[in-house]
Amino acid sequence: MGTHNLSSLPFAIFTCHSQPSKRHLSLPLTSLYGKNLLLKPSTRFVFKRHFSVTTATVSLSLPTAKPDRTPSEKSPKWSSRSIKSFAMAELEARKLKYPNTGTEALLMGILVEGTSQAAKFLRANGITLFKVREETVSLLGKSDMYFFSPEHPPLTEQAQRALDWAVDEKLKSGESGEITTTYLLLGIWSEKESAGHKILATLGFDDEKAKELEKYLNEDIVMNYK
Repeated sequence: MGTHNLSSLPFAIFTCHSQPSKRHLSLPLTSLYGKNLLLKPSTRFVFKRHFSVTTATVSLSLPTAKPDRTPSEKSPKWSSRSIKSFAMAELEARKLKYPNTGTEALLMGILVEGTSQAAKFLRANGITLFKVREETVSLLGKSDMYFFSPEHPPLTEQAQRALDWAVDEKLKSGESGEITTTYLLLGIWSEKESAGHKILATLGFDDEKAKELEKYLNEDIVMNYK
């Protein structure tokens, strides 16, 4: 009867959530007798479970081009709805593959957030997210499909001025409380040459509606979504 030597055979074992610390199993040399093959493992597996951790940073303020406007302790704070609207604006800019967050994106962000007095006012006047997005593409065009926006598309100069206008108007009012999304919306309207202003005008927003909206400057909470 002949004798056959069997060399060590490498084995790799993988799972969806675990990775072995040793990626092969070393087997001793054995003899093959007829049809019987005896394999004896010489090592033990030690599995290490790996967990992926996702972290998120939430900004408590919005960018400004006037950091020295007032002492930080006296500077008015943005409302949570305004901050969320800004975050949604960045997301809308990325969805459209635009390199910057413009006034048109700020306008879409207000509508995506959807629960503020400003968003309710826009919807009541027939200005919806779908219409704004459609007008944005019509006005600014489509981006290159192979272009990837940065994680936080930087603000255009007009969008930055809209934010600063909102802060300045809050300071001028002398009112306490936070800077609401209504200030943000009127800041967009104040930029006459911006895409956001042009889109609002195309959809029927005008100075009369802006004045009507002013009575909600310090109201940012709407309990019902309509």
